Amino acid sequence: MVRNEQRPRATMDDGTARHALREYDISPEESLRLLAGVRLGRVAFSRNALPTIRPVNHAVADGFVIIRANLGSALTSSERQVVAFVADAIDQETHSGWWVIVTGFAEEIVDRELRDRYLAVLPSLLPGPRDQVVAIRPDIVTGVRLADPDDATAGCEEPPPR
Repeated sequence: MVRNEQRPRATMDDGTARHALREYDISPEESLRLLAGVRLGRVAFSRNALPTIRPVNHAVADGFVIIRANLGSALTSSERQVVAFVADAIDQETHSGWWVIVTGFAEEIVDRELRDRYLAVLPSLLPGPRDQVVAIRPDIVTGVRLADPDDATAGCEEPPPR
């Protein structure tokens, strides 16, 4: 689905003309597949009643977004907390790409067997101890693709048959 009407042509830094990008909605299923293809994202949560955003590495498993957290993290200090998780892949030259936002309850995984299984598939990519595992239930999944409207596959989940 196209989110906005075609915009006028834009100019690149080198003076060449190109079409402005358009925003296309991405289905929740495709959004979760895109999330599974990247390793770093950001989680937004409340800490001392203030919004806090932290980079985290993640995986998509068993229908949840799984992240590693620091011991004693404010994210795991309450039993359940509504959080937002975002990851993206935006080309720095063309500005095309996508972003996905997942909103839902976060809960620490305390079952040792399940925790160890997630730790095995989610290596820590960030410094410091990250021995806690948090599962985010994707209650709301919003995905947006930025693409050139002249691209035949723009906004498509799968390329059209040729």
